[in-house]
Amino acid sequence: MGLDLGVRWTLHADGRTPAPGAVVRPDERLSWPRTAGLGAQHVVAMFGASFVAPVLMGLDPNLAIMMSGIATMIFLLATRGRIPSYLGCSLSFVGVAAAIRAGGGDSATVTGAVFVVGAALFLAGLAVQRFGARIIHAAMPPVVTGAVVMLIGFNLAPVTAATYWPQDQWTALLVMLFTGFAVVCLRGFWSRIAIFLGLLFGYALSWVLDRVFGQIHSPAGGAEAVDHWRLDLSGVAKADWIGLPSFHAPSFEWSAILLALPVVIALIAENAGHVKAVGEMTGDPLDDKLGTAIAADGAASMLSTAVGGPPNTTYSENIGVMAATRVYSTAAYWAAACFALLFGLCPKFGAVVAAIPGGVLGGITVILYGMIGLLGAQIWLNARVDLRNPLNLVPAAAGIIIGVGGVSLKITDNFQLGGIALGTIVVITGYHALRFFAPAHLKQQEPLLDAGTSSYDDEAGPQAPPQAGRDTRS
Repeated sequence: MGLDLGVRWTLHADGRTPAPGAVVRPDERLSWPRTAGLGAQHVVAMFGASFVAPVLMGLDPNLAIMMSGIATMIFLLATRGRIPSYLGCSLSFVGVAAAIRAGGGDSATVTGAVFVVGAALFLAGLAVQRFGARIIHAAMPPVVTGAVVMLIGFNLAPVTAATYWPQDQWTALLVMLFTGFAVVCLRGFWSRIAIFLGLLFGYALSWVLDRVFGQIHSPAGGAEAVDHWRLDLSGVAKADWIGLPSFHAPSFEWSAILLALPVVIALIAENAGHVKAVGEMTGDPLDDKLGTAIAADGAASMLSTAVGGPPNTTYSENIGVMAATRVYSTAAYWAAACFALLFGLCPKFGAVVAAIPGGVLGGITVILYGMIGLLGAQIWLNARVDLRNPLNLVPAAAGIIIGVGGVSLKITDNFQLGGIALGTIVVITGYHALRFFAPAHLKQQEPLLDAGTSSYDDEAGPQAPPQAGRDTRS
């Protein structure tokens, strides 16, 4: 049974370092102390985004890190240890959470909507497992996937501009510059934790500015400007060292569910991209595991949101760690999951995360949200989507403007569609409806999946592999 679940590993070479030119395969491991160290490195790599996301969504960061560990274990068991991956909090839902809260929803409403998205992702995984990857192409060709990812990312711009940046504009500017420098100029592992380094820099900068200039007069979690400390650690002092995170049950509202459902498209794309990239790096074709991986992600997100946590998704930061170390052992991910569980049981640690100053988040999210949106453009580039073709241009253009601009469509006195939900509906239905009526010369052959998910042609089979370690997380 252990072999079937992928929880037994053979020792690689001397157990110290990969042999020259070799890699540590998923079913191999280094010595246990080195494996534990690699697990800790994987946790650090996902720190930045995985802790920023629940804070931005208004959820408990302690519960987020605990459930990320449990989600990772579920994923590793479901895929029988063939796909080394860490599941952290998905940033794709930050805009959805902000929109739900703006409409009067609370944390229970947010997690209820995301629970339904997890269920939809689980069913999509089962469909892919049953019918193959071609079903993804049938519903979501690259022009559609790219447009949806783009509008999800750019829809977040007002959150940064109106909520975080005004809390401390100069700290936000300096954090933005430092993070941008770290992303571009640092190499290897350090570039993969650039967001985490930006958070540390902003934390330290806010503390120094408080000591030098005193309190700042600006909005702090509300519309009115008040005097407050940039870095308020009062909650850290009150928090216990050991304890359970805050659990809550989800609640379900149709308006919130319809707002969140479009994100399933981004999650399918990023999961497929992760599986393809790992398969290329390990030399083990994983196409047969694509449906299982998507379904496992959906199941893990359902479990997390059922107890009040955020949704989870595969993390490309950890692909970078694997590429840099040449260690693809799933034992390292089991170690990372165990470390995450321990962090989740330390409320003081969660309080430190929750105390991240608004200005710091402003500087981080300027880059982070823009990167999410531009991943949609990367999907278009990799798939060679021709935006000169009106069949591609018209639905993508209309959907993106609706999604980014927050255009709404009033259905009844108590229900309306807008923003991400309406934009996604316009892109998907618009593309397929126009394709049905379009003349033959506009219906060019599309690749089966975008290059960020898989590079297949309906007739020719496998094409050029995706770039290993490329960021596919939305």
